[in-house]
Amino acid sequence: MAGLYIHIPFCHSKCSYCDFYSMPYTKHTDAYVDALIQEWHMRKSEISAPFTTVYIGGGTPSILPPEKLKRLVESLPCDNLTEFTIEANPEDVTIDYTRFISNLGINRVSIGIQSFSDTELKMINRRHSGKDAEEALLALRRGGIKNISGDLIYGLPGQTISSWQESLDRLVDSGVEHISAYSLSYEPGTRLHAMLSSGKIIETDEETVNEMYLRLTETLRKAGYEHYEISNFALPGKRAVHNSSYWHFTPYLGLGTAAHSFDGTTRRANRRGIGAYINAISAGNPFYDVETESADELYNDYIITALRTAEGINKQHFSDQFGAKALNSLLEESRQFINTGKIIDTPTSVYIDEAAFLVSDSIFVELIH
Repeated sequence: MAGLYIHIPFCHSKCSYCDFYSMPYTKHTDAYVDALIQEWHMRKSEISAPFTTVYIGGGTPSILPPEKLKRLVESLPCDNLTEFTIEANPEDVTIDYTRFISNLGINRVSIGIQSFSDTELKMINRRHSGKDAEEALLALRRGGIKNISGDLIYGLPGQTISSWQESLDRLVDSGVEHISAYSLSYEPGTRLHAMLSSGKIIETDEETVNEMYLRLTETLRKAGYEHYEISNFALPGKRAVHNSSYWHFTPYLGLGTAAHSFDGTTRRANRRGIGAYINAISAGNPFYDVETESADELYNDYIITALRTAEGINKQHFSDQFGAKALNSLLEESRQFINTGKIIDTPTSVYIDEAAFLVSDSIFVELIH
């Protein structure tokens, strides 16, 4: 199995926390979709395994007009997919839109809610309101989408524990099958980082963020969600299949400017630039940089991605990949965390205890080479 990712870099406006590559919606959209289709035909043979998942992300894929999305989807390998996801923003979602994407074969929608508080949404430059988000969730359900993922952010400027709890409760009450919840990070180059640096906003203190995380895990556990990856929770049988491929070293092909690919040994990173991407692909030229990883880099990637998941590192698979000696070394290096209960060691696997997910970065630093 393999995954196919397609990057749509267009947005109505830039969210103040976002450091993903995106640009305003422009006249280049037609040419960009043409280039995506051409790149697919140029590169589909890079991965021999059949594609079983497709994920259209961004940016804001729901910004694409229906005819352009239809043309793109009809060019893709959609016959035997187990999961076909598109990202959407609440302000773009209607029942008609939902029925349209459902008819295209899209069976999962990841919707960027971030918060149900209008004050918090305004702070991070989101274009929708809490009510808009609830109406979008209803439209998705009524339009035939049976697998919905909702995104939330905690640690937002001005966010309180009670407002965070309210956002959690409203999303759980909507019945979504999957929830992704991220602790806010202030990335250099973003508007939010500039506001923090200039003193216009104050970063949420660590104690409050920790309490928000505890509320997150407790609320979703009681509601029946599995905490299967540091930032991801799912009802039984509703884990994100495509995203799990990143964490389990499954090959994937990424199309579009700023997209990444991994064939099992080699990583390829498409360069940034919509115009340059269109020109290169139209001329039949690749637009990526090859990132052949060293043995240590592959080892480190494996450690970090596997330990993000609830299952952690499968000892047999790790040994098959890197050798029994490497496994013994890993276990010895993990001993300090095993002794404190931050890492759990079983006969078949090692994994980070859920209570230590918030400090996982400090664990990774000690285990990578």
